[in-house]
Amino acid sequence: MKDHFTMDSPQPRLLDETKQGVIGTPMDRPDGPRKVSGTADYTADHTPEGVAHGVLVRATIKRGRVTGMDRDAALAIDGVIDVITDPRMTRNPAQGMAGEAPVQPGDAVHYHGQPIALVVAESFEAARDAAQRLSVEYETEDAAVTPETTPDLETADPETAGDFDTAWSGADVRIDRAYTTPSQAAAAMEPHAAIAEWQGDTVTLRSALQMVRFNKDELADTLGIEPSQVRILAPFVGGGFGSKLGLGPEAAAAAIAAQKLGRPVRVVMSRQTVFDSVLRRSETAQRVRLGATKDGRITAISHDDRVSNLDGEGFAEPVSQASQFLYGADGLSFTQTLARIAATPAGSVRAPGEAVGMLAFEAAMDELADTLGMDPLDLRLKNLPEKHPMDGRPYSARRLADCLTDGAQRFGWSDRWQAGTRREGDWLIGIGMASAARSNMLVRSAARMRLTGDRATVETDMTDIGTGTYAILAQVAAEMLGLPPAQVDVRLGDSDLPGASGSGGSFGANSAGSAVFLAARKLRAEIAARLGCDVETLTLQDGRARGDNREAALTDLVPEEILAEATIEKGETAESHFSSGFGAHFAEVAVNEWTGEIRVRRMLGVMAMGRILNEKTARSQALGGMIWGIGAALTEEMQNDPRDGHVVTRDLANYHVPAHADVPGDMQVVFLEERDDWANPIQTKGIGELGISGAGAAVINAVAHATGKRAYDFPILPDDMVALFEA
Repeated sequence: MKDHFTMDSPQPRLLDETKQGVIGTPMDRPDGPRKVSGTADYTADHTPEGVAHGVLVRATIKRGRVTGMDRDAALAIDGVIDVITDPRMTRNPAQGMAGEAPVQPGDAVHYHGQPIALVVAESFEAARDAAQRLSVEYETEDAAVTPETTPDLETADPETAGDFDTAWSGADVRIDRAYTTPSQAAAAMEPHAAIAEWQGDTVTLRSALQMVRFNKDELADTLGIEPSQVRILAPFVGGGFGSKLGLGPEAAAAAIAAQKLGRPVRVVMSRQTVFDSVLRRSETAQRVRLGATKDGRITAISHDDRVSNLDGEGFAEPVSQASQFLYGADGLSFTQTLARIAATPAGSVRAPGEAVGMLAFEAAMDELADTLGMDPLDLRLKNLPEKHPMDGRPYSARRLADCLTDGAQRFGWSDRWQAGTRREGDWLIGIGMASAARSNMLVRSAARMRLTGDRATVETDMTDIGTGTYAILAQVAAEMLGLPPAQVDVRLGDSDLPGASGSGGSFGANSAGSAVFLAARKLRAEIAARLGCDVETLTLQDGRARGDNREAALTDLVPEEILAEATIEKGETAESHFSSGFGAHFAEVAVNEWTGEIRVRRMLGVMAMGRILNEKTARSQALGGMIWGIGAALTEEMQNDPRDGHVVTRDLANYHVPAHADVPGDMQVVFLEERDDWANPIQTKGIGELGISGAGAAVINAVAHATGKRAYDFPILPDDMVALFEA
């Protein structure tokens, strides 16, 4: 039984009518015991018989080409097998959902840190030492490594609605501010890794990848073989945040070396190599202009930005993505400039666009409120549009006003004091808030379900990057088939299984979950037919089927395996309605007036994310996003040497993510009840990226409220804060 479903109309809420009662519950992850016991099989845990170890050699120039390599010193090390160069090797990971090979540069070097060779040895240590001793000769070229110095700028046509210039010139009150954010790194807990093994003309790749369906095509294209000759296995991925969306250089190199040597090859990136060679979030220079009437009606909105990337990469950080639909105005304008530089390429990092764009945009909203003498909450509530301001589409489900008002009540916003007036000894205290928004998507996904008696199996190549996919897919299947989740097995991360969306863009649960739902719905129809009842009257609970005054155990109705497969993809609802998650963040901070130290004392996130499939994993994702927001506001800064572009902050000793001491013990998340019938058949929305969107802005606005002084360059480090005090 196969079903191909296109999302063309709002869908009934079947999951509100089923009786098993597991959807939405804070069920523990079924894979949790394996992870905490160390038995979950992450990529680098595998050591196939005869495996050789590879270490990537990286370029030490900013642009040019490799003219020669003196391999003798490397090959003289005991255990070194080969130094491999190959025109099929890649310079950086593929962009998300590329489905084709990343750039294969040959002997050309495009940035400092680009992989240019692979040293293979009997041990990792020998390969590492040989890679360091390899002498490489270059022909160098000059190139700009910062956006400020490059003449290679690509400015897109403005995206507009209404007449911004007229609205701006006629505004009673205007805010025109420039902001900057640095590059950021995903820095996932599990480094990028790959193990390749050939059997004849077929390669099996174990790799830390987020989008197996697309990665299979990327590897096939890279190697010049058919996708049918590729199998990818990624059952457990230790974090990704966008950095593992596309096939990486380690995977291509492992497959090439394994093919040449006729034995398995394992390539694991060091943390420093990850920082050098894996897609970063672009730095940004932003300009936000807001015009309003004296009573606080926004009439003009403009959000312009400059980002960067390497030549040949089509991705540009969508900085103004949320700014285009959060608030209404008579005139709106958004312009992006892309600077081409010789530096580590940019790509998707958790909440691309909103994570940095909303830092500036929501800070500007607060400054406008201050200028108007309005409460920042009231300003936002006053300017919520009825329809998408840019294209006029109605919102599918939007509880932003409810999130703002509910959060304000819970947080005690009405007790807000005048900026810069409350202190506790040397500490100035302030509170801030910001809206949250992240557009919602549905990406083509397929799933297969098997049912024998009262045991079911879910099969899809969807990945679990720590977000809880094993749990939520088990819950969807269990709810639909009336089974305890322990009687549902979930198989993931194998490209031989039906192809799913993969984990990215906060669309994984929506897309893969809907495919599982549809496959289970087909099984429900078969069960109803066997019971002899109308499927509309069927109830499945605790392994028993009931309907039309009939009842039977699933073990009697389904003595032998039945199977259903379903595919879902977006349709007309994506064109007719705009779907997004919405929320509100609130933060309290303390700022030391002498040292500039900033401490977040409490945070609250109130979010409307459609149907919640698992309250525990959803909360974990939301909290994780909020912590990322703290990092963007206060700690995270990827630095490059302006002479040659090499990454200076190349590990977690120098690239500062929030530590336990930086995160308040009082962090709360509240989910408002919501169903989005226009989004997908299970009425869900994305979660992982909404949590970060706006969170950092709430912290930044709290700092301004505490001190009466505003920063425009983020993160706000202690020395920055001291400079503001002294200004």
